[in-house]
Amino acid sequence: MKKDLFKRGQYENDTKTKDTIRLPKAVKIVYIIAAACVPIYLLFLLSETFSDFFNRYISSFFRAVLAHATGWVPFSLAEFALILLPVWIILITRYILRRYGETAKELLSGVLCIISLLAVVFSTFTLGFAPAYRGATLDKKLGLERCDVSAEELYNTALTLVELINGEVADVTYGEDGFSVMPYNYSGMNDRLIKAYGDACDEYRFIQRLNSRLKPVMLSEAMSYTHITGVYTFFTGEANINVAFPDYTIPYTAAHELSHQRGIARENEANFMAFLVCARSEDSYIRYSAYLNLYEYVSSALYSADSELYFKARARLPECVKGELAAYSDFYDKYRDSTVSEVSEAVNNTFLIIHGTEGTKSYGMVVDLAVAYFKAQK
Repeated sequence: MKKDLFKRGQYENDTKTKDTIRLPKAVKIVYIIAAACVPIYLLFLLSETFSDFFNRYISSFFRAVLAHATGWVPFSLAEFALILLPVWIILITRYILRRYGETAKELLSGVLCIISLLAVVFSTFTLGFAPAYRGATLDKKLGLERCDVSAEELYNTALTLVELINGEVADVTYGEDGFSVMPYNYSGMNDRLIKAYGDACDEYRFIQRLNSRLKPVMLSEAMSYTHITGVYTFFTGEANINVAFPDYTIPYTAAHELSHQRGIARENEANFMAFLVCARSEDSYIRYSAYLNLYEYVSSALYSADSELYFKARARLPECVKGELAAYSDFYDKYRDSTVSEVSEAVNNTFLIIHGTEGTKSYGMVVDLAVAYFKAQK
């Protein structure tokens, strides 16, 4: 009799347990951290000073931990996870249904476990990258005065960049396809860029000093149809680069992603920071990449403002450089009007606007910084 009562009591306890929401301790901790990140994120929205402090002294720690934790892996973990995303979804769904599928509340427990993955992403973003979007703008940090830019100022800036390009051409080798050839592999480029960033840190104290590793994307050809040349994945701390693009774009793109990895979040600022760092490199090809890529931004704006001045500036480029730009235009044709690029741009534009920038139009603002920078150099 006592034994039957014990069994009945045990059955009732089991039923009661199954009828409650049960979460693993790890999941509970994840939600607690995410909840603590909410007021921190709100403070970023309210205070530029707090954002700069957090980005420089706290987020830098989280970025460094992630970069070092994933840096030893020779391939992009973020890309690998994305490729296997359908597999992850199937495996996680099967586990949740088996582990938590007996009652409605148990199923809710499973759903909360899945949603905790989003909480991890939110916490990682808040602690490691979000304040970089809300701090002082790069022009303020550099002491540059941004203002409306005239066609004449664009022309003068383009001429300055043409002169800088001409100064590097003698040390650049060009292939039969018209493109210049990077004289080392990606590892050699990585070492040179890290050295350049180390030198830049001595001048620009707001840049994080970090020894990190670039990750070439395995599916670079497919990535090209999205018009994405590189991406910093804040949740893995990896600076990923599309290696399907011509060599002359790679060092500048890599420097751009390394800027993100060091706490420069806004796209136009990462573009200009990449130029500043590459321009200070001891390597001629990296400087060439910086000058030519920035020239493309400035000349594009100049063409819109005054096409006559654009062609006047372009005429002063060496034929080998004109050939490289023409070869790039031909190369880009097959990716130019892809549907996936429109979707990618819409998603990216939405993300940038949500985080306080001017969307993909902000990429063009690098021109304002370039004009202000070279005016300050005179």
